[in-house]
Amino acid sequence: MAVGQRALLIRSPHGNVLWDCVGYLDDELAAKIEDLGGVDAIAVSHPHFYGVMTEWGKVFDAPVYVHAADREWVGRPDPVIEYWTGDTHEIVPGMTLVNAGTHFAGGTVLHWADDPEGDGALFSGDIFMVVMDRRWVSFMYSIPNFIPERPSTIRRALALVEPFAFERIYGAFWGRVVSSDGAAAVRRSADRYLRFVRDDGS
Repeated sequence: MAVGQRALLIRSPHGNVLWDCVGYLDDELAAKIEDLGGVDAIAVSHPHFYGVMTEWGKVFDAPVYVHAADREWVGRPDPVIEYWTGDTHEIVPGMTLVNAGTHFAGGTVLHWADDPEGDGALFSGDIFMVVMDRRWVSFMYSIPNFIPERPSTIRRALALVEPFAFERIYGAFWGRVVSSDGAAAVRRSADRYLRFVRDDGS
């Protein structure tokens, strides 16, 4: 379904968060998720994964967090959608949305401070794209068209995630996980990227 992205249910003592959405939901899947504690909040990284997010929110009676900068891309407006503004927004204790702004103006990553291993985790969708070499990420304005992201946008994203500690990065697709040294992987990936992209000030 859709582009083959995965959704991840982050289970926390402070509430369960569904990160990104898949394009299919039926009664059996909903029942299995309820058995795992249900969903207290839904956060979606960018418009390519919006799909049936409204239905997910309604089924679980959970707010769907979308950054206001991407409001124009919401095809089915509904009161279940909560538009947030600014650079960061905590949706449950220990889970913070960050408007990295790469790929889309409202492009969002989710930081989980209290992950079970205690080292922090970042859920990046393809806002920070985990690449085939799992030690690195990349940054694209348009992934299908291979248009690189603007250097100024990457520098802003890097500054916004710098205060957050995280060991792992969970990307948009199965198998795309940076399993260690995640924060350093983002920094060195940005440094490498910027060396190869001419900054014309835009």
